[in-house]
Amino acid sequence: MLLMDSPSAVTALSALAHPVRLEVFRLLVRAGEGGMAAGEIARATGCVPQTLSGNLTVLSHARLIASRREGRSIIYAADYARMRELLGFLMEDCCGGAPEICAPLVEIAGRAACCATEAKQ
Repeated sequence: MLLMDSPSAVTALSALAHPVRLEVFRLLVRAGEGGMAAGEIARATGCVPQTLSGNLTVLSHARLIASRREGRSIIYAADYARMRELLGFLMEDCCGGAPEICAPLVEIAGRAACCATEAKQ
């Protein structure tokens, strides 16, 4: 897995350091690879279109989300590869030889809804 560099991590973390953008990103992560139309995101978050548009732009510039056009709709989806890069960057130097420090994170990942679903299949 390729890890991102510090400037890219700062850009991604800065994009997520806003309550609405964090909410939108988490919503898109839950939505899966199919993503959601901008109107659905606005309804789910209670954001007005102009504000949502600006927040989606920031997330897009950080490459945390991608968009595609389907007819008259623009569909947004989380960029899972980029999310993994950011998480990998944050975890790269974890533990310092003490695996018990990061062990709870492995447990959290195992409980994640997507991971639990895959484990059952």
